[in-house]
Amino acid sequence: MNTTIKVVVVDDSAFMRKSLSLMLESDPQIKVVATARDGKEGIEKIREFKPDVVTLDVEMPVMDGLTALSVIMKEMPLPVLMVSSITTDGAKATIDALNLGAVDFIPKELSYVSVNITKIKDDLITKIKQIVQSSSLQFRMQRIRASQSRIQKSGSDPGPSARRTSIRPRSDLRAVVIGISTGGPFALLQIIPKLPASFPLGVAIVQHMPPKFTKSLAERLNGLSEVEVREASEGDRMQPGVVLIAPGGRHLTFHHSGGSVHVKTPLEPANTLYRPCADIMMNSAVQAFQGPLLGVIMTGMGKDGLEGLKAIKKRSGYVIAQDEETCVVYGMPKAAVDEGVVDTVLPLEEIPNALVAVTKEDGHG
Repeated sequence: MNTTIKVVVVDDSAFMRKSLSLMLESDPQIKVVATARDGKEGIEKIREFKPDVVTLDVEMPVMDGLTALSVIMKEMPLPVLMVSSITTDGAKATIDALNLGAVDFIPKELSYVSVNITKIKDDLITKIKQIVQSSSLQFRMQRIRASQSRIQKSGSDPGPSARRTSIRPRSDLRAVVIGISTGGPFALLQIIPKLPASFPLGVAIVQHMPPKFTKSLAERLNGLSEVEVREASEGDRMQPGVVLIAPGGRHLTFHHSGGSVHVKTPLEPANTLYRPCADIMMNSAVQAFQGPLLGVIMTGMGKDGLEGLKAIKKRSGYVIAQDEETCVVYGMPKAAVDEGVVDTVLPLEEIPNALVAVTKEDGHG
């Protein structure tokens, strides 16, 4: 990739503007074409410089990041990376931003820690490059436009996807396990609220996110959903109609006791690329449930979840992958598709109906 990636940095802190600019421009393929001190100035700079990517602070004077993001997504949709403080309020605002269409976020505090600066720099550059190279982003930006006008007109449109998703019900499935990363909160907000209260299986989700962010995501989903959604706690039981999200910074594993499956949230292993890790969660579920599982792999970089899905397939489970066009980054699903462990590849909007269709017991409405 020879073309230069143009970035606009919007942050009210001169230190952060300088830090982000230096980090980004340490890569010869990235050029910070402008910086701005607040959302209003940011929008002007975006109109003027037409960047490929924007980094956007959440809390700013004059116009904050969420207000600016709404304008950007309505008037000139392009990839936005939020710069978020790791506080409860920062996490809530970030979930709002990801729901509005921001593609990802980087935690702000880490930028101040010199020990971590190289890792942060590498993560930031990798995210910027992956986002720009994602062939589906233009489609996504168009969809955000369309979905926002649909949301304003009201209501979710179930659409014809139930009819198009010709999936045979499986009465032997024990649980649903979902692995997801970059672009995940937006995707989960399109899926979990569409599951009926009577959903017959427990659901466990690994979404790569720091602590506090997973709790805010669970609370947001719970407020919108008929199923119960919460951040997993030690000892929680997997049960029908309950969705457990792995807590940021901890793994999610399972153990069988007293006729039911309970969760653990260990810190170990500490050497995994991600914590929580989808492979660890899925492999543990295969052991604990001792039967077929429904595995779902969605938008995200890398290949976390691949080994877990292989174990699910060995146990006669069923695997659904999100398609390339609706992923923010087609990494995790691509790894599974390339390996041949996927039964069905579906666009994001068809996944909720597929989950209902595959878990529907014969003879029940």
